[in-house]
Order: sequence, then structure tokens, then C-alpha cells
Amino acid sequence: MGITPAMPSGSSLKWMMEKMPSRAIDVGICEQHAVTLSAGLATQGMKVYCNIYSSFMQRAYDQVIHDVAIQNLPVVLCLDRAGVVGEDGATHHGAYDIPYMRCIPNLIVSAPMNEEELRNLMYTAQLPTTTNPFVIRYPRGEGVMPDWKRPFAPIKIGTGRKIQDGRDVAILTIGHPGNYVTEAMKELMTDGLQPAHYDMRFVKPLDTEMLHEIFQRFDRVITVEDGALQGGFGSAVLEFMVDNEYKADVKRLGIPDRLVEHGKPAELQRECGYDAAAIASAVRAMVGSKISVQTS
Repeated sequence: MGITPAMPSGSSLKWMMEKMPSRAIDVGICEQHAVTLSAGLATQGMKVYCNIYSSFMQRAYDQVIHDVAIQNLPVVLCLDRAGVVGEDGATHHGAYDIPYMRCIPNLIVSAPMNEEELRNLMYTAQLPTTTNPFVIRYPRGEGVMPDWKRPFAPIKIGTGRKIQDGRDVAILTIGHPGNYVTEAMKELMTDGLQPAHYDMRFVKPLDTEMLHEIFQRFDRVITVEDGALQGGFGSAVLEFMVDNEYKADVKRLGIPDRLVEHGKPAELQRECGYDAAAIASAVRAMVGSKISVQTS
């Protein structure tokens, strides 16, 4: 079942209403109603996908806590336009959903790096074994996988994946910015640098086994996210580090503590300091600082 508080011109909702009229409900532009209706349907045994822009889910925050999380209902909250969204201005950037979702008990909070992961997270969320509310955040914009129609496969909740092993520096990403790391790696390898790259996939629960491996191997860590740094993914990694008494130099890249205005996504990501060039620069700075300490 899909619930959407659609804009009047929402083409995706129009397609759903035409193709599966008994499985799609347009509640109008009313996010609070969408979340509460989703919770009500879930109490009757339905698996519900509630699709709302990240910035507009802020309007339904009370309903997420009161109607979904407290009852621990398996509603799938699909947060479109997470991160900077470009030319809609400060009101539409999905900057805050990681901090405001990961602090709520019972919620699973995830972000796919590409289309295949998005499909598999959505598949995992509706499995009978998944009984918690499930948040999936994903960006506005073009995809990265032309061959995205691949067989569905479950993802073990709270597990990341190591994309590339490396040395000296570990880069931890959540969601789409992992692709910026892939781009930065090409540039860094020409300099003889090969940091490790981990796609964490889940902010809550974190892959603690992977984080133990990372902090036991690396004393230089970079986190990258397309969300607010205050209380976000990087903060979750720092909390893990402190709680487990690890010591490392950690650099967090993401949306700084200010309002981001109008602009193309690539411009805003560069301005906020988490595009491929910023990631490569952060790696060079960390590796350089380590070399200088070793040789001093």
C-alpha cells in the first residue's frame, strides 16, 4: 500500500493511481494525515509505504513518534529529496532527517548509495521479518546505475559493506555521497593514495562490527553525508568511538550549521564541502598530517 501527500502535478502518484488504484492513496498535501493513516493501516496488518519529501516530513514529526514509533508499526517512511535539492531554496533542502529520525526509538534509518541498494532496502522493509518502522532516505536527481533493474535481494538490517580496502585513512559514507568518494578515489590513486571506503547503509542501527574493525585498523577517519552535521551520521560515528573508548582523528563532511540557499546541487555540495574534490582534499590533508607526525 502506498500513501502519498502529493503535489497537484505529481506524475508518479498519477501513474500509481492508474496502475494500482486499490493500493495507492492520495491524501492531498497533508503530511500529518499521511503518517497517521499509514499507522492505522499498519495496525490492520498492511505493509505501508509512506512517501514524503524529507523537508515536509518535518511537519509530521509528532505523528512519526506518537502514531508509528511508540506502537512500533512496520510503516516504511520513504524520504524523497534528502540532502540538498537545488533550485527550490532553503525551504526544500532535506538536511535534517538523519538527526531527527535517528533519535527516535524503534526506528530503522537507512540510505542507499545507488538504485540497486534502494530497491533492496525497499524489498527488505516489506519482508515479514521486518517488524520495525523503516526509514529510507534518497536524493533528488539523476541515478548512477543504467542497469538498475536487478533481482531483489534482502539486506541484513544494520550492516554496511566495504567497497574498497585501503590504508592510512578510512572513509565512511551514508547514501548517495558514496558515489563522490568513488569519483575522488580515481584522483587520489594517481597520487599514490588508497584510502579504504565503507558504505555504511544504516545510520540506525549502526554496523558496530564494521565500526570496531575500522577503529581498530585506522586512526584517521572521514565521514561523508548529505545531511546536517549537527547530530547526523558523523555524530553517530563519533558517539560510537567515544562509547567504545577508541581514539582517532575524525573529519566530518556534510551540510554545515547554516541555512543553505538557492543553487544547483553540484554547486551547493561544493559550497558545503562534501563533493568529490572536497573529499580528495580532506584525504590529502589527513595523510599529510600523519606523514608529518611520523617524520618529525
